[in-house]
Amino acid sequence: MKVRFHSVNFTADIKLLNFVQTKLNKLDVFCDRILDADAYFKVEPMSDKGNKLVEIKLRVPGKELMVKKHSQSFEGAIDQAREALKKALMKYKGKLKTID
Repeated sequence: MKVRFHSVNFTADIKLLNFVQTKLNKLDVFCDRILDADAYFKVEPMSDKGNKLVEIKLRVPGKELMVKKHSQSFEGAIDQAREALKKALMKYKGKLKTID
C-alpha cells in the first residue's frame, strides 16, 4: 500500500516511517481494497493525553476512513490508530457484504 507521510513542525525519523509502513501494511489482511493512506504526525503543546498526535486517512473505494490518536509516543499513537482502523475496516467490509 502506498503511504504518504506528513510531519508537521519536525522531521520524522526513517525508523518511525518504516514502523508506520509496517503497521499499515498489516491492515491488508482485513480488507484487500485499500487504495492508499496519508499519515500525519504532529507534536502538540503538552496535554493530559500526551503531546504526540497521529492522524491517518485510509482510502477505500467510495469512502475515506480517518482516525486521530494522542499518546506519549508516536509508536503508541500508531498502535491505537491501527486498532481503530482495523475496526473501521471490519465495519466497512461488513457493509459491502450486505450490499452484495
